[in-house]
Amino acid sequence: MGCSPSPARDSHRIAGLLARRGNRIVPVNPQAAGAEIHGARCVSRLTDLDDPSAVDVVDIFRRADAAGAHVDEAIAIGARAVWMQLGVVDHAAADRARAAGLTVVMDRCPAIEIRRLRLD
Repeated sequence: MGCSPSPARDSHRIAGLLARRGNRIVPVNPQAAGAEIHGARCVSRLTDLDDPSAVDVVDIFRRADAAGAHVDEAIAIGARAVWMQLGVVDHAAADRARAAGLTVVMDRCPAIEIRRLRLD
């Protein structure tokens, strides 16, 4: 959520890292809808996905004040987890996600966690 087509943006870089590690990514960004990012067509919102029920993790690269709406989208499509990036903290949204059965990671970066856990 919030994946940028600009290689200068962290969301673009992290999506690329995840894709190189074998994860299927689907970029979501209303301003970039239709663009190709790391070999995948960008969609406007999670509900635009061909099979939203196949989403394991929604990685949220948005400001904290916008994250809650995307957490609610993740809940609505039946995602299994939400991951809010470094600096993105929304306790109320995290509580809603947990109550809906989602795993929640908040204020963390996959690139850092992969190195920390030596998963690369």
